[in-house]
This record gives sequence, C-alpha cells and structure tokens, in this order.
Amino acid sequence: MNEWWPAPAKINLFLHITGRRSDGYHELQTAFQFLDQGDKLKFTVTDDAQISLKADLPDIADQDNLIVRAARFLQATAKITSGAIIQLEKNLPMGGGLGGGSSDAATTLIALNKLWQCGLTEDQLAALGLQLGADVPVFIRGHAAWAEGVGEIFTRIDPPEPWYLVIFPDCAVSTAEIFSATELTRDCEPITIAGFLAGEGSNICESVVKKLYPPVAQALAWLAQYAAIPRMTGTGSCVFARFDSAAEAENVLQNVPEHWHAFTAKGCNESPLSLCAKDFDRSLNVTAN
Repeated sequence: MNEWWPAPAKINLFLHITGRRSDGYHELQTAFQFLDQGDKLKFTVTDDAQISLKADLPDIADQDNLIVRAARFLQATAKITSGAIIQLEKNLPMGGGLGGGSSDAATTLIALNKLWQCGLTEDQLAALGLQLGADVPVFIRGHAAWAEGVGEIFTRIDPPEPWYLVIFPDCAVSTAEIFSATELTRDCEPITIAGFLAGEGSNICESVVKKLYPPVAQALAWLAQYAAIPRMTGTGSCVFARFDSAAEAENVLQNVPEHWHAFTAKGCNESPLSLCAKDFDRSLNVTAN
C-alpha cells in the first residue's frame, strides 16, 4: 500500500527557561501548536528487512537520518521482519525551529506501526520517540500541548487557531549554541496555562538568536510592520506572526522580500498526522466490513 502521510510543522507559541538541572538539561515551559503545512512521506512495505530512504538530503547519511533511525528502532522493538521503502518530500527548512526532523520521525513511527501491524500503543510510540528526540512525542500525541520538564511533560491545550505567516530568513540556527550561550536567561518565573492563554509568555531565546544571527533580527523587524507581536519559534530561525484570516496572511506574504522563504499556514490543535491516522483506521474498517 502506497500512502502519503503528513509530517506537519509545529511552532512554539512561547518558550521560557525556568531552570537548569544538574545533568545540564534545561527546564522549560512552552506551548506547541501544529501547522497545516509540512513534509510528506510515502511508505512501501517490503518483504525483506531493508529500510531504504529516497530523499534529497545530501548532507545527512541514512544511518544518521531520524526517519531511518525511527524505522529501524520500531522494527527492532516490535520484532518486525518486513522492511520499507520510504520516500520523503522535504518542504520544511532544516534548522528553522519548525520540528521537521522530529515530525518526520513521528510520522514514520505512526505510519509503520500501522502498515507493519506492530500493535504498539500511543504511549509506547511516544516512549520510543522520546529516545529519538525531545520534540518527537508531541507529534506522536497529535494535539496542541503545553510542555514542561525538558519538554517531555505534556498537557493538552486548545489555543485559538489563527492563520500564520512564517518566514525562514535563510540561516540555520544551532540549538546547542543558543542553549550554551552565557547570556541566555535561565531563571524565568514559571507561568500557568491560564496565564499563557490570557496572553503571557515570550520567547526567551529571541534576544540571543537576534544577536548571533542578524537575519533573524531583520525578519522580526520586517514582520513588526504588519503584526503586533511577531515571534521566533523554538531557538529559531523561523519567525511568525498571527493573522485573523487567510486573506490577511496572504496579503502580507506578497510583500515578503524575495531572499526569504515564506509561507502561510493554518494553526491546528489536532495534528494533520493524527487526522490521517484516523482516516487510515477508518479505511481499514470499511475494507474489513
């Protein structure tokens, strides 16, 4: 069976660092929301155990790619003898803070869990995903979430679902560099979900990224002409602004300088991947009946 599965982008609606643990990891507060734009993957199940990835990613070896790692991890965990040919349509920029690699890994786990008939639960898949990356479980869970701890403790939330204009200012930000910066604020006062939904919260990493990566500062300043609170997602480099309608977002998109990549997207509290998985299950039920 050949099916295209979505690997949606995510944005961090805010990001605070409330402390640092003894193991060096940062304690976070953030909120994730999905976008209706992202990468796409197609899976073809094979009789042999080989995992083959077809993708135009010249700088990443297959064994280092999260898609291949996720497939092999699931294969070993569920003791699956089948393999898969995986085709990736890469639309999200790398190093942009949109979660592309983590989303690709989550889509691989969810799709192959069904196509290989592994039978793993959502909790089991989320546990596997966490070992691949801190953001993978939120894509597995498939709902907008408030996240705490090192980003692994989730609470479902339902913020507004506006339209967004997202700009990638043609630079890739190193998350490790930002989190190791001496000037990064690491003692934000914790806020509540209610406070966030009432408008509290910012991205504490923005000032550091703007200093180290001037194109991000330029993109935020440009967006500020058209929106009240433009913001950076995660540790960057993508920035975004919210709009009440698709038409408003599209109108601003027409003015984005040509040297930046930009797109509009609808905010989604239920992930397009989650909806696709439900459609897949329904189609199986129809076939069975």
